[in-house]
This record gives sequence, structure tokens and C-alpha cells, in this order.
Amino acid sequence: MVAEPKFHHRASLKQTNKPFKRRFATKNSMRDKAKGRTQRVSLKGKVLRKHSRADRRNAVRTEQRKKRDHIVMSTRIFTGRHRAPKIVAVIPLCADINASDIVRNLFACVDEPYPEEKAPKTTRMLNVTRFKQTIQFVEVERNLLDILDAAKVADYVIMGISAEIEVDAFGEHCLSALQNQGHPGVFPIVQGMETVVPKRQNDVKKSLQSFMSHFFPEADKVYTTETPAEALAILRMITAQAPKGVKWREIRPYMLADSVEFEPSVEDPSVGRLALTGYLRGANLSANRLVHIPNFGDYQIEQIYHVPVAVEAARGDGIEEDDEPVVLDKPDAEHQDSLVEANEPNTLNNEQTWPEDEEMNDWNVRMQEMEEKESRMAANKGQRTITVPKGTSTYQASWIAATEGDDNESDDSDASSDADEDMDSGSGIGSDEEEDDGDEEEYEEMVVGADGKIVSASDDEDNDDGNSDKDEGLPSAEEEALQLKVYLKERERQNRDDLNFPDEVDTPMEISARERFARFRGLQSFRTSPWDPYENLPLDYARIFQFESFKRTQQRVLRMAADSAAKSGMRIRIILRAAPAQIAASYNPSRPFVAFGLMQHEHQMSVVHFTIMRSEGYSEPVRSKDPLVAHFGFRRYNVQPLFSQHSLGGSNTNGVHKFERFLKPGVVSVGTIYAPIQFGTVPVSLYLPTPVAANDMTDNQTGVIPTLVGTGSSLEVNPSRILAKRIILTGAPFKIHKRSAVIRYMFFSPEDVIWFKPVQLHTKYGRIGHIFESLGTHGYMKCVFDGPLNQMDTVCMNLYKRVYPKWNTSLWSEHAQGEEQKLQWVGPVALKSDAMEL
Repeated sequence: MVAEPKFHHRASLKQTNKPFKRRFATKNSMRDKAKGRTQRVSLKGKVLRKHSRADRRNAVRTEQRKKRDHIVMSTRIFTGRHRAPKIVAVIPLCADINASDIVRNLFACVDEPYPEEKAPKTTRMLNVTRFKQTIQFVEVERNLLDILDAAKVADYVIMGISAEIEVDAFGEHCLSALQNQGHPGVFPIVQGMETVVPKRQNDVKKSLQSFMSHFFPEADKVYTTETPAEALAILRMITAQAPKGVKWREIRPYMLADSVEFEPSVEDPSVGRLALTGYLRGANLSANRLVHIPNFGDYQIEQIYHVPVAVEAARGDGIEEDDEPVVLDKPDAEHQDSLVEANEPNTLNNEQTWPEDEEMNDWNVRMQEMEEKESRMAANKGQRTITVPKGTSTYQASWIAATEGDDNESDDSDASSDADEDMDSGSGIGSDEEEDDGDEEEYEEMVVGADGKIVSASDDEDNDDGNSDKDEGLPSAEEEALQLKVYLKERERQNRDDLNFPDEVDTPMEISARERFARFRGLQSFRTSPWDPYENLPLDYARIFQFESFKRTQQRVLRMAADSAAKSGMRIRIILRAAPAQIAASYNPSRPFVAFGLMQHEHQMSVVHFTIMRSEGYSEPVRSKDPLVAHFGFRRYNVQPLFSQHSLGGSNTNGVHKFERFLKPGVVSVGTIYAPIQFGTVPVSLYLPTPVAANDMTDNQTGVIPTLVGTGSSLEVNPSRILAKRIILTGAPFKIHKRSAVIRYMFFSPEDVIWFKPVQLHTKYGRIGHIFESLGTHGYMKCVFDGPLNQMDTVCMNLYKRVYPKWNTSLWSEHAQGEEQKLQWVGPVALKSDAMEL
């Protein structure tokens, strides 16, 4: 009997465990898995390999050799028979500090006679035979411009501080200015330490060292020159160290002039040839480039001579040249930089089409209207009507008329549009906001002539007596103080409104919104929405210069300067052509006279941007287009900058930046002006145009010190940067039904609602919506949002308009005219036009 096989039911659920996964596989297992296949791996970049001990030692020696060569190259100009001196500026920070006493002690420690008092303070050479170095001391008085100019060309700065008197406000202002400008090595020297009790001398030194380290952290010690050993230690450090370079000045040539000579021209004695003699520092100089003299402008070079002086010949009171001057370089007529700073726009280059009959008829009608308007203006002699508070004097009304005229020039739109913009920013006289005292102010109208003077007024009580001399005279002290108080109070209110309600404006009821805001546009995204930077540019943009690649141009210009004939460290004589006689007349041997060489294209105008942050010591509001004095590197300008937000650009940005009406405290902003091109990053300082005198803020030279508004640095030269002025129209919810709501008080006509229908809406609580339709005849509109609306919410609409700077940049000059005006602004065009004629 055959046995039956046993039945086995196969399990339907079979457990399969995961195989063990090793994180790192062995080479043999990877080779077996590949089964002979090979994969090519591309080696990109640097090949990583293991460095041996010998390789690491060789890398360290190579780095040491590079540093040693750099030090040798930086100090090579200070060695040899025709060596250049190290420039040391001596700056007194206290009123009782005498810079000559500090220099006299340094001369005495090496047994050298101190030069006579009649010798120029900027050419006092000290030949230290022991250290084989030559030092040129520049003794400056307590004048801010002299201190800044001396620090711009100095290799070391000696700060004179007193052991008895604290550093005053002027001294602290000089320290802040030097800190922002960029400074070389600093040596604080204390005078009057022998008058302090010996037990307290260490405490005084520690206190002064703590004060100086606040401004200059690298100055970890204070020095004295009371004994020859201490003075000799200072000379040893100055001669042994390599000067600390200031990057913004090292890329360009500069000179501290030892002598200035002028030869008048035969045709016009007011201009002629100007000779500047001194040691060239920084980069090399070419005769094809221009030379900038602060306060006077840019000039062309006629010739460059090499006038070397041996150390033995320079020991006496006078400087004797060894040989006849040798011509180093002459300009090439084809490659020499021109004095033309701006292009001449040709308005005929615009697109021209043949007009049709309708256009000709419209043109005839417009011509008739223009002729009638001109005849009316000729009859009225350019008179216009302004509204001023009742009781305003004619002098104050003339000032208000001039201010309104400047505001009108800041925009291309008509006068009514400019007046509305002033009201938008809170500066309008007819603002609906309540005054601080709660009283309603009455207004009257006055007629202003073409010359800006008041012709007549509605209230003729002051003019009945016919005393015109009284109207044209200056106000009394009480009236002037009251006018200044009102002016400052109005500016403070504008600044406060801008901080509390930024960019919010009210839609005017007497004019339609589509006409009032015709130049504004809506953006779905301020950061990414496209905006053509070359759309509807003003005529001033046809005068500027623009580079296809600013960085490449800067690199090419720097490489070009390295091949110049006049090398750094040479004692040269620069002959400038067509220079005004005013330069030689203003030369004072006791004050530093500096000159800077320009690189190619640095004379041409463009749109320049710079970062600026308001100074903590200045609390008054600073508005865009306010007149300021800009210390822009080695240049000084009279500017009226536009402020905007400082936002970093990227691939997803459109180059649009928000315009700021005021310079906000504690925030870095960007200023925009028309100015000459300047390569590299240079420091920027903004000052008020009129210095303010105070009892504790005096200067021995001028009696006043300028008020620092803000500090920063140059940013870029980019005409394509868009400054967008934003206004916010607000409305209030009237009825709310879920996601839809009826909004009122944003517009007052259905035509305006339809006109602005495509613009996106948003609320202060974060809702996004759009206009659905217009309701009624009073500007009510139905809007739909992305969520329920709160009854306490406010509906906003953002509109933007591009703004441009004004062509008002001019060269600043320190020459005073009269007692009332301490500063004089001299335009560079007049000087350059005279130079071009010759």
C-alpha cells in the first residue's frame, strides 16, 4: 500500500527581512558590485592632495617673503639720497596746545636747530641722520579745513592733548571728522605733564589714553616730549614703522605743495601758468590726466618736471635743486583729458514725423494761447499770487515766495501739482491738521513780482504811508526770532507727520484724482514689478556720462595709471595751464596746500550715490533737497541730495528704491546727486552750509565750526537706479459684508474710481483686495478682499512716481564775503570756461 503524500499549505504571508545596509562598503565589495565597469569622474577646480611638512613650511616662507617685499616697496621711497620725507601732521586738540613746542622738542632730541618762525610751517624738514630718514612736519592751527587737508596727505598724525584742559567741542568734532575721513597712524602727545602732581600723572595718562582709544583703538598709549629720551622714542617709532595706508587715497596721486608760483598770461592777467612743487605720493601721475585743487576745481597739465633735491642740500633753510629740471612727461593732444564735464544735449535728435492737418491746427491754437499767455505775463511782469498767514511781513512773505519757487523747480509738473505735493508731505499752509495751540489761522493773499519781491498785498495798512524802504529793509531782532521759531516749528511738524503717517496723503476735492496723480503709477510688487529705467528721462540725463560696465572701466583706469612717467616718491614740479590768479593769491605758506591727481573720466558728471547716516549730535530734521556741503573724498561740493532707502540689490529686484522725504535717524540711507565720477570708495560727510557759532564751540581762525549732519561713504555711479516717491491714498469702510465692503473717502467721483480700478488695495491689518465697481456719484466703491474686513481697518492704495535730482551741484569755496555769509559757493563751470578759452 502506497503512502499518500502529506498536504502542505504554502503560507501566504511570508516574512522577508531587510538586508543589512552598511554605511561604508569595502573596496572589494564595491569592485564586485561594479563588475568591471568604470565611471569617469571629472576633476573640477583645485585638486585636493595631502600636503607634507615641507610643503607647509614652503608656503609659510612664501607668505613671509611676500609681506617682506610689500614692506620694502612701501618704504623704498623713504630711503636713498633723494628720498621723500615722511609727512607728520601736528594737530592741537586743546586751546592751550602749541604745535610748535611739540616740533621744537622733536628737533632738540637729535640736536638739530629748529627752523625760524618766519619759515613756512609746512616745509620744516628734520633729517634724522641716526635713522637715515627725513620727516616733514605740518603744523596746523585750529581750523577744520586745514586739519582735514593735512590728514589727507599725512603719513602720521600727532594729536596734541593737554594734561590740564579737557578736549573741547571743536577738538571732539575734529576727531570725529578724522575718524570718518580715514586716518593714518596716530600718536597722542600730552603737553603740560610737569604741572601735574607726580602721584596723579599715571591717572591722567590712563584717562587720556582711554579718551583717545575711543576714537582710535590702535592708539594704545599716550606719549610725552618733555625729555629728550621720550621725544627720541617717538622719532624712532615714526622712522622704523611703515606708514599705514589709506585705501581711498593710495589709488590716486596726491601732493603737499612746498611752493606755489604763478605766471600771468599776456592776454589776460587774471589767468596764467601755475607751478606746484612737491613730493608726489600715492599712485603715479600722467600729464594726460587732470589735477584737482580743493576749492578751485580741475585743471589741465602743461608739463611735469623732475626736480630732485639731495638730503645734504635740503638741510639748510632753503631748498636747493641739484641740477636743472628734467622734463618727465608732456601731454598728448589726442589722449589728454578734456575739461568738458557734461554733454550738450541735442533736442533735435528726438523722433520726427510729418505733422497732419489736425496736428497743425492744434499747434496753431496752442501758439495763440501761448502768445496770449505771454502777453498777460508781460503786462503783469511775471507777477503771481501767494497765500500767507495774516499779519505776515513783506520780508517773510518774500522768503516764502522764494521757498515756493524752489519747490516748483523741483518737479516738471505745473504749479498746482507742486503745491499739492507740498501739502501731501505736510508742508502746505492749508493743511487740515490742527495746530498745536488749537487756534484757526487766517490767511491773506500777496502778489509777488518777477524779481521775487512783494508788489502788493490785500491788507495795505503797512503800505499806505508809501514807505517802501521799510518794506525792503531787514526785520527787527524780535521779528527775525519769531520767524525762525515758526520755521523750525513747521519743519519739526513735517518730520513728526512723516514718522507717524509716512507717505499718507488726502485726495483733493477741488481737482480730480486722475489729474492730480497723473504721473503716478501702481505696482503689484514694489520689489519685482518691472520698471524701465530709461522711460521719460529728464533733459539733464542727456548731459551725464554712463559706463557699460563701471567695474571694468575702473580696473582699466587703475592699470593705465601704473604706467605713468611721474613715479611716486619723486620731487616734481607740475605746470598747470589756464589757472586763475586767485589760487596763487590764496596760497598761505603756513597752511597746507594740497593737490590731487584725477584718473581718467573723473572730471565727467554722472548720477552719484552715497550712503549716509545722520549724526547723533544733530537732532534737527533734514529734508531731501536741503542745501548741504558735502566733503566727498578730496572734493567739497554744495549739494542738495535726494534721500532713499538703502536696500541691497539682487537677481530678483528691479532696481527701484523708495524715496525718503527726510533723513531718518539711526537708519542708513542713500543720497543721490549729480556729481563728477569718482572711482573707488571714498568717505562722505555732510555739513550745514552756514556754520553756527556757540560759546563752547569756537575756532581760533573763524570763530565758528560747521555742523555735522551725517557721515557715510560713496556707493556707486549708476544712472539706472530708480528713486520712486510713494503716496498712500486711504479710505474708510462704510459697509462690510463678509469679504466685500463699501469704501468711501478715497475718491470723490466715479471717474476716479474707474481710473484707479486696476491698482491693488491693501489694509493696515494685512488684507489684500481690489476695486470691484463704483457705487453712486460721490466716489463710493465696492471692493473685494481676501478675507473678512475689520470695521476699524483702513484701506490703502500705493502709488509711485519716479523722482530725479536737480542739476545744482557746484564747487564749494571757503572764501567769505561779508559778515553775514561765512561760506561762498563758486561754480566750477565759470573757472573751466575761462580755462578752455585760453
